[in-house]
Amino acid sequence: MSKNILHVAKLNKFIPPFVDFVADEMPAVFPNQQFFFLGNSTKYPYKDRTNISHYGKGLISYFFSIFALYCKMMRADRVVLHGLFDKRVIYCLFFQPWSLKKCYWVIWGKDLYTYQDPKKGSKWKRLEFFRRKVIRDLGFLITYVNGDVELARKWYGAKGKHLNCIMYTTNLFSEVVVPEKSNKKINIQIGNSADPSNNHFDILDMLEPYKDENIAIYAPLSYGNKKHAASVIEAGHNMFGDKFFPMLDFMPFEKYLAFLGDIDIAVFNHKRQQGMGNIISLLGMGKKVYFRSDVTSWEVLDSLGLNIYDVNSFSVDLLTDDERIANKKIIRENFSREKLADQLKVIFEG
Repeated sequence: MSKNILHVAKLNKFIPPFVDFVADEMPAVFPNQQFFFLGNSTKYPYKDRTNISHYGKGLISYFFSIFALYCKMMRADRVVLHGLFDKRVIYCLFFQPWSLKKCYWVIWGKDLYTYQDPKKGSKWKRLEFFRRKVIRDLGFLITYVNGDVELARKWYGAKGKHLNCIMYTTNLFSEVVVPEKSNKKINIQIGNSADPSNNHFDILDMLEPYKDENIAIYAPLSYGNKKHAASVIEAGHNMFGDKFFPMLDFMPFEKYLAFLGDIDIAVFNHKRQQGMGNIISLLGMGKKVYFRSDVTSWEVLDSLGLNIYDVNSFSVDLLTDDERIANKKIIRENFSREKLADQLKVIFEG
């Protein structure tokens, strides 16, 4: 008998492509999927479907969404939580503890690492009281980063079963034709957003010894903290002049992939698991990627045999041909559409 699956998500760039993937690749189970969206549908549009309900801004919508979500959770056989950020979702789960065992929490990273939030004021403590009790009793934890599951168990006492899943289309291998370089300039990407967690300033300091080299530095800053973005732009121009290129406009996914195809080296200095879609895409294109070896995602990629580099060993040397070929093969095999469909079947039907 088919399961009635309820997906609960705050709209963002990952969710509409996920719905399309399930509709296209898993048509047999798609009619049994219900999608409950919160947030801005203008910024993150999706195809209008009969199995999608959406609640946007406004006080009336806010309270209606709580009632609707509570009822839908009651009726669903399984509930897939795409991140655990929204207070409404957390409160509904807290006051419906009998539903927690049928919930599948897709761990995004930020929803886990809020535990380390340096601004632990009274609001944070109040919400964490509810989150802790919810996370502890959730039935399933979904991520392909084993270290994040270990942290959920350590920090929140999470007892749920771990299911491995790459989950979103941004984590899939994309066969992008990378053009031959027409010059010797080395294009370097720093970070993936304007969030301060990218630690841009440390990266800029690390790159400063190479400012006289034939390089170009690209900083994606289209979303995140605008004040931080402005500070990064100022510092980048002061240190590297016209070799620094801030990217302020949001790009469609295909255009962004084309941009990644022109990158030679990428540097991610997050102190937690973040930017995995960027990292996977870049490795699959044969690019050299630096990030921190003390984050949970390092163990995952290193265990696959990928050629990855710690930020503390930075140089402007590129990957060898053998390293590029090996990385492409590994990414193609482990982050395919077929693999994602098989993993989702376990969640939907297992």
